[in-house]
Amino acid sequence: MASAPDTAAKPAAPSDERPGRLAEFWYYFRENRGAVMGMWVFIGFVFIAVMADLIAPHDPTQQFREHLLQPPFWEEGGDFTFLLGTDAVGRDMLSRLLHGARYSFYVGIIVVAVSALGGVMIGLFAGFAPKWVDTIIMRVMDIILAFPSLLLALVLVAILGPSLTNAMIAIAVVLQPHYVRLTRASVLSERSKDYVTAARVTGAGIGRLMFITVLPNCLSPIIVQGALSFSTAILDAAALGFLGMGAQPPTPEWGTMLAEAREFILRAWWVVTFPGLAILITVLAINLMGDGLRDAFDPKLKRS
Repeated sequence: MASAPDTAAKPAAPSDERPGRLAEFWYYFRENRGAVMGMWVFIGFVFIAVMADLIAPHDPTQQFREHLLQPPFWEEGGDFTFLLGTDAVGRDMLSRLLHGARYSFYVGIIVVAVSALGGVMIGLFAGFAPKWVDTIIMRVMDIILAFPSLLLALVLVAILGPSLTNAMIAIAVVLQPHYVRLTRASVLSERSKDYVTAARVTGAGIGRLMFITVLPNCLSPIIVQGALSFSTAILDAAALGFLGMGAQPPTPEWGTMLAEAREFILRAWWVVTFPGLAILITVLAINLMGDGLRDAFDPKLKRS
């Protein structure tokens, strides 16, 4: 009697295999064309920030006294030595813009890291703490959120003293409550699920429940919030720099460059336009990326 063909031993077709998490994430992320464009612009700015010392034609603080407020090369009086012109003291605008990207991304990375780390820890603790402790923590967060963010940052910088470091501390404090509320809400939602109950039954301690069982399942909204906070940090740092409370001259930070150029808006448009465009393009690219991350991480937007 002939044996039946052994179909069970055949491997499944590649098309039936479930894609890995990274491949699945990229599939949904690339569906948002704006997010992909924002990602490439963001990567371009990161490259500029890292390689600023090599690609900048001049030192950002070097003054060329014989070329004060020289226009860009395509206008009358401009030349190719200063492609985007010079500022009021003869510093090359292109070089300052390239190095300004480094300061802006430095601010974004530090602020998001500090605010996210502190906010996630506090929110995680609040989600597992007794009700009276949770209530105290959330009321403190509500008080911080009741103040206009820029005004609160200004007050903190005024207390600490004007500097880029103090501006980053102030912005991190202002952004932290958003992470606290988001993490706490995610933790409260996850605590009632079966896998957490199963972990409790098997004898998992509170530390394991918090950091190993629950926290990894709360990371998706936190990552999206981090991307959006990155652009907020850049904007707030530029605003504080514009008000003279952030980076101090001659630091080539975009907000500080705008502050130094205020009195030359009408007769030297380039000293205001280029830093403003740099802030606009960077923040827009990061916000588009944030929208793509939200779409990729939100299960409701995925096809079954």
